[in-house]
Amino acid sequence: MIKAMRTAASGMAAQQLNVDTISNNLANVNSTGYKKSKVEFQDVLYQTLRGSGAESAAGTSTPVGLDVGYGVKPAATQRSFTQGTLQASGNPLDLSIDGEGFFQVLLPDGEVAYTRDGAFKLSADGQIVTSDGMFVQPGITIPADAELIMVSNDGLIAVRVPGDAEAQEIGQIELAKFVNAAGLEAIGHNLFIETPASGVPILGNPTLEGFGRINQGYLEMSNVEIVEEMVNMIIAQRAYEINSKAIQTSEQMTEIANNLKR
Repeated sequence: MIKAMRTAASGMAAQQLNVDTISNNLANVNSTGYKKSKVEFQDVLYQTLRGSGAESAAGTSTPVGLDVGYGVKPAATQRSFTQGTLQASGNPLDLSIDGEGFFQVLLPDGEVAYTRDGAFKLSADGQIVTSDGMFVQPGITIPADAELIMVSNDGLIAVRVPGDAEAQEIGQIELAKFVNAAGLEAIGHNLFIETPASGVPILGNPTLEGFGRINQGYLEMSNVEIVEEMVNMIIAQRAYEINSKAIQTSEQMTEIANNLKR
């Protein structure tokens, strides 16, 4: 009976982690460029009471074995990098990526991070930065007297200043992509960093194959689907309840066994 309790308890712990992940997805439904996560589970060790193909008392070979499992464990948190909905903002520094690429951001410690959040701003000296003030890489400075900022689909940035009829090209947005984007480590603030699992970043300009194109005046919203997450939460809740019921049933069976002599 104790084995059944521990097995069911592992199921309850697994479903608690599942609900925690779903809750984080729902909490970030309005986070720009957020990518939803999903918990993947695996069964754990088995106690083999009789192996497959073992010789039976009648001298024949048993076609199947006899074993019992010890529950479930979380195996991974898979992040989905499917495209989020593009929402028009009208802000010339709001940029979205329609494709697989990432913007590059310089962290305070000098490391480069990667993001899908293109809600950029201007710093006091005219450099393009994130909402947290981190510089977009490669660094691009907008002239103080710029009247119009234009960003093409291939990431070319141009501005128009007073007295000039033609726009001036001042920089180029460079994107990064990864062989295994799901292997990136999320560090908060809509940022990811490279890991051995993700592989090294592959750099290139927008519109090149696999990098995606830039859309000026649009933001990529979270790819969380509220209805899907709510259904997943109901399923996780029911699984949690069923495992708790298994613990109650095991406890009742243990109580019956203890009272047999009465």
